[in-house]
Amino acid sequence: MPNPTPCILLVDDDRTNLFLLEELLLCEGYTPLTATSGTEALEMAAKSMPDLILLDVMMPDMDGFEVCRRLREDTKLQGVPVVFLTALDDDDSRLRGLEMMGDDYLTKPINSKLLLTKIASILRLSQMRSQQFQLEISQRVEEQSRQQIIAAWEVNDNISEKFRLFVPEQYLTRIAPKGVESIQLGNARDEEITVLLCDIRGFAAIAESQSARETFEWLNAFFTQMSQAITAHLGFIDKFLGDAILAVFDRVGHHAEDALNAAVAMLQSLSEFNGDRHQYNLEQPVNVGIGIHTGIGSIGTVGSDDRMDSTVIGDVVNTAARLQELTKLYGCPILTSDTTIAHVRASFNTAILEVHSNDQFPLHLPSTSFSTRWVDRVTPRGKRRILDLYEILGTPSQPLDGAKLKSLSFYNSGIQAWHQEEFSRALGYFQQVVEQNPADTMAMLYLERCQTKLGLMSQQTSAS
Repeated sequence: MPNPTPCILLVDDDRTNLFLLEELLLCEGYTPLTATSGTEALEMAAKSMPDLILLDVMMPDMDGFEVCRRLREDTKLQGVPVVFLTALDDDDSRLRGLEMMGDDYLTKPINSKLLLTKIASILRLSQMRSQQFQLEISQRVEEQSRQQIIAAWEVNDNISEKFRLFVPEQYLTRIAPKGVESIQLGNARDEEITVLLCDIRGFAAIAESQSARETFEWLNAFFTQMSQAITAHLGFIDKFLGDAILAVFDRVGHHAEDALNAAVAMLQSLSEFNGDRHQYNLEQPVNVGIGIHTGIGSIGTVGSDDRMDSTVIGDVVNTAARLQELTKLYGCPILTSDTTIAHVRASFNTAILEVHSNDQFPLHLPSTSFSTRWVDRVTPRGKRRILDLYEILGTPSQPLDGAKLKSLSFYNSGIQAWHQEEFSRALGYFQQVVEQNPADTMAMLYLERCQTKLGLMSQQTSAS
């Protein structure tokens, strides 16, 4: 498609000059517009957006320099080329023309050939600049039509690494198997995973005692250390939820084991963090609760056509969240389900632990490389399936609670007696645990349950 005929605005208070210039331009195939004053010129320029302005300097009311100054202040017109045509031939006038950012300065009488050559040259240069500008705009619009972060990731390797801070590689392999441009709303697939949810205890109270900047500082330091523990055990962060972390483990055949190892490492890292807590103006140690569950989750994209996010959804996430909440009730830093324990045992090439029926209690805790103890059998809030809960006490090389491990045999004997409804014998075991470790909330809980079964709690209440 041929380019439209260039439009040139002629500005001169002398109508004879206007007529001669107009005829000259018409003969060369240009489209001339005429104005006899500076005010009229500004109005016509705003309406017609000329490709070039030939501007007389000496005019009544508003001279050409003032017209040019106002053009340069107008964001829509400031790029229009301006050529001064004037009888003024002194250096001061030329200098002022340059100061007003005129593109050229021709003195009268005008050499027609020179004028036409300059017009053609200026228009070609303006066209080249316009084409380059349009190309840049077109490229910019094209980039903005895609997700800003995705576009940046494709263009720059450095930004690519930043992109992975927002969308983990494990997500990209699922939601964008053919590259980032293949990401679509609803891209998802179901698979067996283990989910870990870690929540900071008493975060609101801590935040209220500090400035927002101080809270951000220690929270980011905390998240950094927790993230390192998760990544070191082949997990990835789904998202940060204010004062919580939702992590996913997906290594086939070993995701449950990876999640428990990460949880143990997180608590050890937390101990180191608390050792340096005073630099963050934290008076008390930070405590966390971690819930871990294994099941089927759907990893993909959710949201709308305008804004989407990568995430994991499913009952496995909800159950991990419920277990995290139960750590508050039982006073356990790490709670996991029998399903996760079963997968851990299987990963060690032992007989697969069958998840027991709701009316059968496993007399022996599953054999794994983790130190565990049975906590309770519950139906988490909002769930139908009954779960056996286990507290993770660490590994042989990374123990988390020496006092609990030291009294573990008494505790397990007490649990076995409890399920055999030998409450008096169970009470004796739990009393021994509490004597060794008064801070053991689980032993205290079962001690009180035994006393209730034996009618001792009501007697103690009456006596007091």
